Amino acid sequence: MVVDPWLDHTPIRLLGPDDLAARIDAESADIVICEADVCSGPVFERSLRVIGSTRGDPTNVDVDGATQAGIPVVHAPGRNADAVAEMTVALLMALSRGVVPGHRDMVRGTVFGETLPYQRYRAWQVAGRTAGLVGLGAVGQATRWRLEGLGMDVIAADPYRADATHDLDDLLATADVVSMHAAVTPETFGMINEEKFALMKPGALYLNSARAGLHDVDALVGALESGHLGGAALDHVDGEVLPPDHPLLAMDNVVLTPHIGGATFDVETRQTEMIVADVLAILAGEKPLHCA
Repeated sequence: MVVDPWLDHTPIRLLGPDDLAARIDAESADIVICEADVCSGPVFERSLRVIGSTRGDPTNVDVDGATQAGIPVVHAPGRNADAVAEMTVALLMALSRGVVPGHRDMVRGTVFGETLPYQRYRAWQVAGRTAGLVGLGAVGQATRWRLEGLGMDVIAADPYRADATHDLDDLLATADVVSMHAAVTPETFGMINEEKFALMKPGALYLNSARAGLHDVDALVGALESGHLGGAALDHVDGEVLPPDHPLLAMDNVVLTPHIGGATFDVETRQTEMIVADVLAILAGEKPLHCA
């Protein structure tokens, strides 16, 4: 067994398929477990018994290619549901209560100026407000009970869930807070566009702790600049970083974090337990729980 976690690398080193295949040969490995290294092509020419992707969606593995090569692929769906749900709540609180600009005022010594902080950062409490969840997968469900625990009325849109309460347009028109929890697919890519932002209530807050591909960023900027939206909080942007002149960076009613919703020690433990259990099942000739 060779343990070489990429989190221990400085700088980060992620292997492409050729380098990964060479590493497999060098270590005489017959099992590969990875999170972001790319498993495709030459990797499948090795005599692997199983590939484990510690991701909820094994996007780093060519699953069709592995299947054709007779190599089972196991993954860890829902591994980070609680972590991302907590991040969603953190983004909501930071955005709704002016935590980021308030901190900046304290650091800069600009607390008292033309207005008092009590005036600048006065806000509605979230208790009694309506939160609309777009997507009721593992993260959406984990977010739902947390927001209900804060006293929010939680509604949801998901065409594949019987417990969804609204269709998308009705949800957008009803919710004080819209929170995105869908996977990015051809069906959902760019689903929140200019038309959908316009359907939201004036002053509504937009949260996306999923992926930036779910919304049209130019339409989001427009809805914020016009004052139609009260604010936005995003844990992911296209390309992972924004150019320094991007308008979102200059807005006090925007909270941005660098794709860290799932960055907890608990997630690492959970995904490891899930993958190890499925690898052991395959080695024992049993059916794994989470096969891609």
